[in-house]
Amino acid sequence: MNINDLLKLAVERNASDLHLKVGSHPMARVDGALAPMMELKRLMQEDTISMAYSIMNARQKARFKEELDIDLAYSVPGLGRFRCNIFQQRGVVGLVLRVIPARIKTIRELMLPAVLERSIAEERRGMVLCTGTTGSGKSTTLASIIDHVNANRNEHIITIEDPIEFLHRDKKSLVNQREIDVDTRSFASALRAAMRQDPDVVLVGEMRDFETIETALHAAETGHLVFSTLHTLDATETINRIISVFPPHHQKQIRIQLAQVLKATISLRLVPRADGMGRVPAAEVMISTPFIRDCIENKEKTKFIREQIALGTSQYGMQTFDQSLFYLYKGGLITVEDALKRATNPDEFKLKLQGVQFTSDEAMEQMEGQMGILGNDDDLMGDDGLFGADDVERFG
Repeated sequence: MNINDLLKLAVERNASDLHLKVGSHPMARVDGALAPMMELKRLMQEDTISMAYSIMNARQKARFKEELDIDLAYSVPGLGRFRCNIFQQRGVVGLVLRVIPARIKTIRELMLPAVLERSIAEERRGMVLCTGTTGSGKSTTLASIIDHVNANRNEHIITIEDPIEFLHRDKKSLVNQREIDVDTRSFASALRAAMRQDPDVVLVGEMRDFETIETALHAAETGHLVFSTLHTLDATETINRIISVFPPHHQKQIRIQLAQVLKATISLRLVPRADGMGRVPAAEVMISTPFIRDCIENKEKTKFIREQIALGTSQYGMQTFDQSLFYLYKGGLITVEDALKRATNPDEFKLKLQGVQFTSDEAMEQMEGQMGILGNDDDLMGDDGLFGADDVERFG
């Protein structure tokens, strides 16, 4: 059984991921659900070992033997690129391969809030964080923002990734992409080196540890624009997660530092479309304002961030998850059942459905009238006004 043939099948089925496990049929994740490829035989141990070793070079094989798991990028000419994790489980080899679209979609094509293009992508310094669970669209969103900068500004962009996913070609900007264990040893060391490489924009694939977070904060503080990701659910959790990484006696100073450099957070959840044609992103967007900065600096006020996001809709383009979900539902893109499942406050969401008006709702309606973020505003939708399975399921 050839790995390239399996990947071709996965791409043809608009899958986001391909799972290969000994004793099971190959499985593709389509529209968020795993589906076995029943027409193919169950995988034997020799199958997964052969496929794993066929996509690793000698150095990667040596590392896999030592550490028993490895991340790498794999390309198939004429088919595309794939992010692969090879691992050992119960003494046998398994693989999971993520499909990476060949073309980077624009912010509008991804149906993300217009404030990302109008404001966040236009930042010149500071830090922007994209958060969410695995497969929620963080990498795709940041690739789209980086591509927007690349197409519209004369900048030096450095990306540090593990592994490199989307390939960026030079447009107006100069783009250098570094891969962990191929071009550099770690995120932190590459980020320190980047400060001596005259960057304007730095993308750090993930802020995994104390050293990387500390170095990224310093980079943002010294006048660079830093993008990165965290596996957190919303803005409040993101801030608390960053602060908690530091020793208690440093946390007050880190709060002040983070309040000064954090420009925005974008938190994502993918929701099944009502028409069954893929998924659509619900996004919480927090923009740094004087009050938000005060909430970050003062531990006792951090809990008020979500409320402030809801109130900052019309003036700043912010939105909570529940506001995003409600607007997607009003536009007929998602069902009420799926909206309620993913709402941060389901009880309040039900009241909104019953016509109970909140102050934040009035702000949302005012913003809709001014900007038309989603729904029937064709200018801010994709080329076809839709976000179908082929667009959405690779949103990861």
